[in-house]
Amino acid sequence: MKATEVVAALIWRGNTFLICRRPEHKARALLWEFVGGKVEAGETKEAALRRECREELGIGVAVGEVYAEVRHVYPDLTVHLTLFHCTTQDEPQLLEHADMKWITASEIPMYEFCPADKQILEQLQADFH
Repeated sequence: MKATEVVAALIWRGNTFLICRRPEHKARALLWEFVGGKVEAGETKEAALRRECREELGIGVAVGEVYAEVRHVYPDLTVHLTLFHCTTQDEPQLLEHADMKWITASEIPMYEFCPADKQILEQLQADFH
């Protein structure tokens, strides 16, 4: 099965990063995730991430280096997820998500994340404990 290209933002504010809770009406409802979404035809990963951050949080982001890449098979789709370090000067707004929080790596176990993020979260805990 061909993987769907998905991008996500690891947005830092000091030693915390932004996580968002998926809306109730979407697949993997109410699980936590990094903001992002599918890369559309003709888009670069960076352009897709800037668009998703604007659509979902109403913010502009500076896209930095790739932090991690994972492939995950869900029952309904296979994703190839690329997570980028990002920064913003803007204040995120809840335009699509049910909730958002700024957390530290040590707080990761307090939240239930989408399965595709598990490997990345373990890396974050190791790198920023």
